[in-house]
Amino acid sequence: EEEGSVVRSPQGRYSPLRGMGLLVGVLQGHPQGYAFLLPETPGEADVFIPPEKLRGAMHKDRVIVRLHKGLRNGRRREGEVHRVLERRNLHVVGTYRGNRRRGVLLPDDRRLPEIKIIKGEHKARPGDKILVQITRWADSIYTLPQGKIIEIIGLEGEPGVDITSIQKKFGFPSTFPSKVLRESEQLDENHILKAAEEEGRLDLRSLPMVTIDDEDARDFDDAVSLERREGGYRLGVHIADVSYYVKERSALDREASRRATSVYFPDRVIPMLPPRLSNGICSLNPGALRLAISVLLDLDEDGKLERYSFHPSIICSDERMTYSDVNRILQGDSLLEERYSSLVQVFRDMAALAEKLKARRLKRGALDFSFPEAKVKLDEQGKPLKIVVNRGGRGESIIEEFMLLCNEVVAAHFHRLKIPFVYRVHERPEEEKLYALRDFLSLFNIRLEGDLQKISPRQFQKIMEAVKNKPAENIVHYVLLRSLPQAFYSVSPMGHFGLAARYYTHFTAPIRRYPDLLVHRILRATLEGGLTPEESRRLAARLPRLVEHSSAQERLAMEAERESLDLKKVEFMEGKEGREYNGVISGVTSFGFFVELENTVEGLVHVTSLLDDFYLFNEKRYELRGERKGKVYRLGDPIKVRLEKVDRKTGTVYFTPLPPG
Repeated sequence: EEEGSVVRSPQGRYSPLRGMGLLVGVLQGHPQGYAFLLPETPGEADVFIPPEKLRGAMHKDRVIVRLHKGLRNGRRREGEVHRVLERRNLHVVGTYRGNRRRGVLLPDDRRLPEIKIIKGEHKARPGDKILVQITRWADSIYTLPQGKIIEIIGLEGEPGVDITSIQKKFGFPSTFPSKVLRESEQLDENHILKAAEEEGRLDLRSLPMVTIDDEDARDFDDAVSLERREGGYRLGVHIADVSYYVKERSALDREASRRATSVYFPDRVIPMLPPRLSNGICSLNPGALRLAISVLLDLDEDGKLERYSFHPSIICSDERMTYSDVNRILQGDSLLEERYSSLVQVFRDMAALAEKLKARRLKRGALDFSFPEAKVKLDEQGKPLKIVVNRGGRGESIIEEFMLLCNEVVAAHFHRLKIPFVYRVHERPEEEKLYALRDFLSLFNIRLEGDLQKISPRQFQKIMEAVKNKPAENIVHYVLLRSLPQAFYSVSPMGHFGLAARYYTHFTAPIRRYPDLLVHRILRATLEGGLTPEESRRLAARLPRLVEHSSAQERLAMEAERESLDLKKVEFMEGKEGREYNGVISGVTSFGFFVELENTVEGLVHVTSLLDDFYLFNEKRYELRGERKGKVYRLGDPIKVRLEKVDRKTGTVYFTPLPPG
């Protein structure tokens, strides 16, 4: 009954939900008070829940909904909440309104209702951002949930309070437990050489290698080396040996497992491991002796893998390179070529090999989405100075291709060993989404051919080739990406659709991803004599829970990072009202359309600002069409707009369209 698979009747009998007009799912709330049930049953359409039928259930709650007979407006099912199975808003962040005796919380997430603050001694002032624990749930539209203040984050508008509020909203910790910090302080960087000698590690200190990362990176998981050999290459991918320091079931391990990932906000990083490890003893800093797991890959002249081997090693990175510097060297920057003269040919060889590896991937059907990546640069007060858009270059491609190859080799190796393992899985798209995709592509005279039940990545690849270098390229790529499910971690090798790979894993970032650390432990166990049957059974029992938690934490981190980035983008646009921008229509709805600017800021053109006609929404054609004049605003169209208003409360940027030219 608690799982939502059966329901108890007033007579005390248990019956399955199917056939009783009941559905289990998660509520997706709306600022206007209503919600939709997103059913857990595959193929079931969403269900509209009016405000008065929510019975105190809130956004993200897992509920049972009773369906009403008939259709709402002839097209969408309606229902009411029968029972709440799981409350998912135990803590809420927002702004305090009231005085020290009574008040309410206005949640930052506008899909949540106001929360009445319990009377008592607290020091919250009107305008403070606060963290509240809900102590009593509402049971109807006429009552508010109640809660008590757990933490006063700071006054709204003060430096850093906005990002801290997001951090608290998603439950990411600000500090490490004292026991974890004590363990990290006991790790001695001066014993690295002694440890390497005692373990008989492969000594690669004299092998030229570099790290290549973003300019603002602080934790360096991976270094790369490349040697030209007769008939091909020897590629070295050297990954920080975090498993040497973070022992299973230690305080460090329990905390890393709980966090599962590092979280990257515009003004801070919430690391998975304490800074002494993440930025220090584990990080492959230039000129520092470090313990690593080295994967040595021999490839022929065309980039085909011939053999590979794994080695616990001791290394020393020669340089901390940035993507931008490597890109400039490959473009012939004379000053940088002189500064890194001993590495110039190595970078050229790396770029050539990366191109061969990418060509081999694409040949087998792998997808290559090229989306610009935006970062917001902030001043010391946390105010946005500029938006930097990175469209990627050959330096980024070097690391991407080398890491992809390494991860794939590790996954295939362990699949052959038939032992419990952590795979990175990306399933094929759901059939329902493919039908919608087919309708969308027809707007651009592109056909999605073949059996949709057996869709292959190669069919997606053909679509991407059809729009290459065309105005609609980014939008088509975006819609293709939206049709794909999110990748996740699994103990089952179900393949990776996007990479067209039979086996894939995450091995190359153990400082910031817990699944990678698990993979390192499994690898070390096999290198040290293999798993006993009992160890294998214990591992098989533990892994499903660990990978499920890691997948959930990854999704939370991505949502929080996206929310914080969008918040700073909106803040960046303040004070620029009246300016004109070029953009592309990135979404169309019944209430208007969204425009993405060249700097990746997205804003809304509300239908009420389209004064020249009455516009009708065509959902299947992703367009708004004027009833009298026939003017069309369609997904993917280029457009020029003027910035009208920035609303930080709702996080919305408003545009009005301008005539072309």
